[in-house]
Amino acid sequence: MVKTIALLGVALFLLMAGVAVSQTRITCASTTSTQNSGLLDYLLPVFEKKTGIKVDVIAVGTGQAIEMARRGDADVLFVHDPEKEEKFVADGFGLARNLVMYNDFIIVGPSVDMAKIKGTKDAAEAFKKIAATGFHFVSRGDKSGTHSMEQKIWKKAGVAPAGQPAYLEAGQGMENTLRMASEKQFYTLTDRGTWLAVKDKDKLALELMVEGDPVLFNQYGVIVINPAKHAHVKVKEATAFADWLTSPEGQKAIGDFKDKNGNQLFVPNAKTGN
Repeated sequence: MVKTIALLGVALFLLMAGVAVSQTRITCASTTSTQNSGLLDYLLPVFEKKTGIKVDVIAVGTGQAIEMARRGDADVLFVHDPEKEEKFVADGFGLARNLVMYNDFIIVGPSVDMAKIKGTKDAAEAFKKIAATGFHFVSRGDKSGTHSMEQKIWKKAGVAPAGQPAYLEAGQGMENTLRMASEKQFYTLTDRGTWLAVKDKDKLALELMVEGDPVLFNQYGVIVINPAKHAHVKVKEATAFADWLTSPEGQKAIGDFKDKNGNQLFVPNAKTGN
């Protein structure tokens, strides 16, 4: 009898411990660039040590991440497609959108540069030249923030690339898309953070072709999921994560994150968004 009571006590303790652990874990739906660049591997141990909250990251394209959050499969979003983020909040799925950091998009391509775009400052003009020379372009093709930006540039250029023989849709994350472009010796659009993080590691046979167009600005935001839509969302813990990212400590950590060559990959710019 005593043994049985003792075993029940252990079981109850383990059950309670399990509940405690579950209350300190959150799911963050994020874009592949925050993972491919190594940013989250750098930030999360600092946050977890400070708060005891474990962040489980699911890194997919921004479109997929937002859909996950709409279904209630995440507690917090950390993505980079302002229009989709604002709609997500406007539709009642997010409590607020807070700006966290930015970098920029760039166009990369083979050293041969068939389209002769290297040094061009107008992204739409570069896309027109790429189209005129047969495309040779690899698209993310995954409804990510990068894919959305690419589509905006094609539209601005007055070009419809879908269905063109040498316009390929990878349907994958940024690192794999860059690898494909390197293997094919095609052009692609990438965020600068992923490019700097993987170009040497993956031995990419690509060069930076186009940068500096204001349209290539790449803003990241964080959104806590609205419990009115999904009651199981861990609002307290998710808010702690969002608040830390936008706090002086979190912002400093983001600004301090650099690649092995000392390049800063993201610029912190936290303030309340729409």
